Amino acid sequence: MRLETLAIHAGGESDRETGALAPPIHLATTFKHGPAGERIADYEYQRESNPTNDRLREAIAAMEGAATALTFASGMAAVTTLLESLPSGTRILVPDDCYSGVRMLATEFLPERGIEVRRLDMADLAAVRTACAEGVGLIWAETPSNPLMKVSDIAALAVLAHEHGALLVCDNTFASPVLQQPLALGADIVMHSTTKYFGGHSDVLGGALAFKRDDDFCKRVAHRLHITGAVLAPFSAWLTLRGCRSLPARMALHCSNARRVAEFLEAQPQVERVNYPGLPSHPGHALATRQMRDFGGMLSVQLRGGREAALAMAGRLQLFTNATSLGGCESLVEHRGSVEGPHTTTPQNLLRLSVGLEHVDDLIADLQQALQEA
Repeated sequence: MRLETLAIHAGGESDRETGALAPPIHLATTFKHGPAGERIADYEYQRESNPTNDRLREAIAAMEGAATALTFASGMAAVTTLLESLPSGTRILVPDDCYSGVRMLATEFLPERGIEVRRLDMADLAAVRTACAEGVGLIWAETPSNPLMKVSDIAALAVLAHEHGALLVCDNTFASPVLQQPLALGADIVMHSTTKYFGGHSDVLGGALAFKRDDDFCKRVAHRLHITGAVLAPFSAWLTLRGCRSLPARMALHCSNARRVAEFLEAQPQVERVNYPGLPSHPGHALATRQMRDFGGMLSVQLRGGREAALAMAGRLQLFTNATSLGGCESLVEHRGSVEGPHTTTPQNLLRLSVGLEHVDDLIADLQQALQEA
């Protein structure tokens, strides 16, 4: 089946007892078993597994072409559980431009676990090759990256990782499986903050890992999840599963709107640079064209007037709401440098835009009035 069909039907079979088309929500924290702990229906306790979560895991695995998937209470819970499952002494490579939570985890917490972290530009394959030669256990890719929208060559990174006995993990949050399938390009594990496009309505927190192989490391991560307890609540799983059904349709409009917005902004004299892989001017455009079906709903814009110009524009926008996160129906704007705090690596003249599902002419009119008042 094609992805649009999988999104609707994977994990979406009708309820066996009632025939209901909408999946039921199983809120039970515990399940009946025999006197010696014999499981009656494969379930024991919600922290280990839950029927609603299992449906979502099935859907995510199907959409990513994975052997299996795990779901978590948040995207960062997924990242942390995965990376803390690595043996002490492991050396990992992470992007120089990536989600600030991953950067802080790598800086503040992973060294306490005996995990060595090196940051570098994942788009620079020569630099990655040199770093791998010094020893590596895992490469973390984020493509397109947050917030500079850098594009990394997933297939090439997979080759480098595997040549050195390492895993390649790809954060696929910005693209979603609708636009990009890293496992098919050679990655070993895919991470999602399902809070974003999977949920799609800014009302449910969650994270997921999709594994190419249901191997010993996958089981190690699953065991850590079970014991440490960063589990996704059943209602959150149900909301995310509902979001899966409309994901392909929503992504199509996110992409078309973002492309129009990016083209408009690139033509404005107040704009220094637009970071959007769908623009031919983007340094990763050709690569994105090869490994993505479309270019996504995320972009960032850098203004010629520096931090003050960026803040002023953000303050004048009316349809774009100043708020963090992304992937919802509504369009958002964020001055990432301010939100990330004093240790940010984001340019101070940058605004990140999550382009929503409003009529694109209204979004462009809002951007136009905000720029004209500068």
